[in-house]
Amino acid sequence: MQGNVADVIIVGGGIIGAACADELASHGLRVLVLDCQRPAATAAGMGHLVVLDHSPAELALGEYSVRAWRELAPQLPDDCAMRNNGTLWLACNEEEMAEAERKHLALNAYGLTCELMSGAQLATVEPSLRSGLSGALRVKGDGILYAPNAARWLLQRRPEQVRQQRAEVVEVQGHRVRLKTGEWLHATAVVLANGIHARDLCADLPLQAKKGHLLITDRYPTQITHTLVELGYVTSAHKGNGPSVAFNVQQRPTGQLFVGSSRQFDNHDPAVDAAMLGRMLRRAMEFLPDLGQMNGIRSWTGFRSASPDGQPLVGEHPLQPGLWLAVGHEGLGVTTAPGTARLLAAQLLGLPPPSSLQAHLDAYLPQRFIGAHAHA
Repeated sequence: MQGNVADVIIVGGGIIGAACADELASHGLRVLVLDCQRPAATAAGMGHLVVLDHSPAELALGEYSVRAWRELAPQLPDDCAMRNNGTLWLACNEEEMAEAERKHLALNAYGLTCELMSGAQLATVEPSLRSGLSGALRVKGDGILYAPNAARWLLQRRPEQVRQQRAEVVEVQGHRVRLKTGEWLHATAVVLANGIHARDLCADLPLQAKKGHLLITDRYPTQITHTLVELGYVTSAHKGNGPSVAFNVQQRPTGQLFVGSSRQFDNHDPAVDAAMLGRMLRRAMEFLPDLGQMNGIRSWTGFRSASPDGQPLVGEHPLQPGLWLAVGHEGLGVTTAPGTARLLAAQLLGLPPPSSLQAHLDAYLPQRFIGAHAHA
């Protein structure tokens, strides 16, 4: 084909690819999004918009992005099911309550509205929880989002600038891609935003798949009003290197309970693992006893794409000019999609990044793992 098919080709039409396409289009660029409709983390995840603070860079990107989602909320269609329901981080014991206090100080210092709750206060706010919990940290600005519909809306809202094509990319060379049909397409820039599948196109990406299970129940009257997460999640699921489960439940606007979460490493089988699912549900029932009386109507798995340090790779590939990366978000792809898109667009267009992210830019760049700088 003669000439560029677009200013930017984006590989992957999930929430990260959609946010990048929308942001680049907002700057007047013509964007072609290539997606082969493989199962994506966007459709498999819980859509929890949550600010985590395992590192300053994670906190900055999460806070910026959740704020961006809230600003976008009035424009989102109803089927995106965005709600500002807040997160309750639950403490089972004194050690976890100390973690709630640490987290409260960190988030509060960053300007997030949050409050510590005693066990008695928690029982009043969420009576469906088991008794005897030590307390909780409530983070009011967190929310939920039905990510597949949000991605679809982002891809469709600038039709004069964003074009979609169902196609499988089998090779990438800088700003060129080869389709399964054998056709080569090229643009000024190519963006890989296809999660764990980016490894198939770029072998030097240090991405690890983390398999997770989810289950959704039938519709019931309101059981809970916040997204509920155990503080044990910080050590048992987010940082561990072995199979793990943690209590993580939200009630969707439909009345269905969305139940997670689990992590398995080096397991590439998409089938539901009955033993892991059972372990996850038993953990959930330790917090929500009535869950055992509810009907689970569907369970499934997905694969989070994780980098070695837990931060995404956002920027130009150091060894392939014209190839840009927006991958490695692990479980925070939905949350951090707006911030990722603005970071990528700023770099690609030579503009200043968002001010609250500028100090952390090096923490996201691919150079920390790829190229001479990474091996120096």
